[in-house]
Amino acid sequence: MGPRLRGGTEQDEGTHMKLATLKNDTRDGRLVVVSKDLTRCCEASNIAPTLQAALDDWEQCAPKLEALYRDVEHETVPCERFHERLTESPLPRAYQWADGSAYINHVELVRKARGAEVPESFYSDPLMYQGGSDAFLGPRDDIPLGDPKWGCDMEGEIAVITDDVPPGVSSDEAADHIKLVMLCNDVSLRGLIPGELAKGFGFFQSKPPSAFSPVCVTPDELGDAWQGSVIHLPLQVDYNREPFGRANAGKDATFSLADLVAHAAKTRPLCAGTIIGSGTVSNQGPDGDPGKPVSEGGLGYSCIAEIRMIETINTGEAKTPFMSAGDTVKIQMLDADGHSIFGAIRQDVVAV
Repeated sequence: MGPRLRGGTEQDEGTHMKLATLKNDTRDGRLVVVSKDLTRCCEASNIAPTLQAALDDWEQCAPKLEALYRDVEHETVPCERFHERLTESPLPRAYQWADGSAYINHVELVRKARGAEVPESFYSDPLMYQGGSDAFLGPRDDIPLGDPKWGCDMEGEIAVITDDVPPGVSSDEAADHIKLVMLCNDVSLRGLIPGELAKGFGFFQSKPPSAFSPVCVTPDELGDAWQGSVIHLPLQVDYNREPFGRANAGKDATFSLADLVAHAAKTRPLCAGTIIGSGTVSNQGPDGDPGKPVSEGGLGYSCIAEIRMIETINTGEAKTPFMSAGDTVKIQMLDADGHSIFGAIRQDVVAV
């Protein structure tokens, strides 16, 4: 059974803005509204001191933040230069972070590499784990690595931030609760994952802090690229300054981000500021094959694990090493005109 797109609708009312959190001497930073071209920003503390505060009172704050965004665009308010290197992740810490499995091609590759079939339920009931949300990395912060044997990997993903979501919502209802969209580097320690999963109690040590893009945007700010609660644009992943992944986030999505929000809220409410991730963005090859590296004319991969899986399938042995100290990863997304939408996650791996 092949991947299929399920559920999700656009918001009824357009809300356009770009938001970021600048580092300061507090844990939660300061909220700013960012210009569309990511060159300028304006303090938003008179509306809400932090992004979480804005999400807690979104109905009141959103129209004011949108008005400020228009003023920033029209250059009718004082602005400062926006520097991506000075940002925290939009939410430096969150009440909840859960990561799903929108792109089943990624799961299929994992299973195929070890000779296992994908259970039929995976195509209707998404995988999801609850990650640590108390200490996200900033988009330009180093990735600390204690032991190279842990198998450090990046995972290029899309993530959404919700307002308060009641339990039991449908996918269509969940779409209306998606207030902001951003990119994610879901750092994984592949060498620790098998042992943890074998315990039957899920990830913990194998999932260190993730990082998110410098800027988050409202779904309507994405225009026609946001359809069915999926972004229909390529996710660019560069590894050690070379193109590594160009998978299109709008293709091969078995589940929409609204589906994943609804899945997370099946039996419990989600607090405003909940972050839900898409899982690794992954495309099939043109003939339904695993695909090729960018260097060979393919769309490449959004994580190292996938190319290792394909090497294992093709030759019986994984050859590409996981990340080690000195390696760099860059994750970004460009609009149809070639302009950065979210800014870039750009991180170095450092030994600790």
